[in-house]
Amino acid sequence: MILVSSCLAGFKVRYNGSHSSDNKVQTLINNGKAIAVCPELMGGFSTPREPAEIVGGTGEDVLNGRAKVVEKSGRNVTDLYLKGAYETLKKAKEINATTVVLKEYSPSCGSKLIYNGKFNNEKIAGNGVTTALLLKNNIRVISEEKLNDLFAEIE
Repeated sequence: MILVSSCLAGFKVRYNGSHSSDNKVQTLINNGKAIAVCPELMGGFSTPREPAEIVGGTGEDVLNGRAKVVEKSGRNVTDLYLKGAYETLKKAKEINATTVVLKEYSPSCGSKLIYNGKFNNEKIAGNGVTTALLLKNNIRVISEEKLNDLFAEIE
């Protein structure tokens, strides 16, 4: 079974109330091969919500207490991001997920690039909090940009 970001499945759960629907993710769900989750909602956020970025490092640094997740207004929301990451890990284990497909650039879900923590629309190399936790637990994570590779494997 595959776990996928709810925003990629077409649910309007992104911080601004939008989605990032992806036809390949829709196919996985429609064929019963994937289940959608949103780490932010699982952490206690609602939609819409204020944009947030990791300040002082990457998702691994957040897990190790060396960085934090902060909303644009300055509110520290690290605990909610950690809660969402652990809830996502729990769900991945419950369904024996072989792969998790997450939305790139997100402070939760980014798997190659995340925003730099300065709210200036610039990105840095790094993982989001949920991605970092899943990888730490030996669960494969890919971004929606690598869905063609995943489809080649499962067909």
